[in-house]
Amino acid sequence: IAQISDIHIGPILGRRFAAALVARVNSLAPQLVAVTGDLVDGAVDKIADDVAPFAELRAEHGVFFVTGNHDFYSGVDGWLAKLRALGFRALRNELVAIGGDEGFDLAGVDDHRGDWSKGPTEDVDAAVAGRDPQRALILLAHDPATFLKAAQAGVDLQLSGHTHGGQIFPFSLLVRAVMPFVAGLYRRGSSTLYVSRGCGFWGPPMRLLAPSEITEIVIRRAAG
Repeated sequence: IAQISDIHIGPILGRRFAAALVARVNSLAPQLVAVTGDLVDGAVDKIADDVAPFAELRAEHGVFFVTGNHDFYSGVDGWLAKLRALGFRALRNELVAIGGDEGFDLAGVDDHRGDWSKGPTEDVDAAVAGRDPQRALILLAHDPATFLKAAQAGVDLQLSGHTHGGQIFPFSLLVRAVMPFVAGLYRRGSSTLYVSRGCGFWGPPMRLLAPSEITEIVIRRAAG
């Protein structure tokens, strides 16, 4: 799985950045691409051309997307239609089977902030409903805080972003003070969370002691 997150295509990071990111992801030859939210910062009619390179993402099992808070701020319905045209599969509180009998289940939830006019739309219970307990379950959720619910729901692995790893030191210390999951691996019982530092930035166009990342995750079947 190649995970990319918090790309923030918009006024500063545009088409050239998107194309370079796609090329680097494709060089990993992933079997699945997971985009864990905050792809854009801007309305679809303003920056549609800047996201066009994402149509070139290639993965045997597809490109999957979950909403982040900035995707909602940017007009989520228009963006979801655009991303479908680019070949993305949005998982909105739902689950799909990946890889047949030898594979796993992949679920995704909306960002818990949702639409300011409609309220939160995240629903972990709906996303994992009907899962086969004999199959591994991976959840895509933009905000790592969802892990508290996911662990209770029996999710094996959650992939998230949102924090940018703090983005800029010493601001990162404040992030750690309010968010227990900032970057890297965390475990709660039998559940594991991985938080990506993300690919882009928000606000000041810089990172300090929180480098951006494309995450390559290798899933192996347990012996026996």
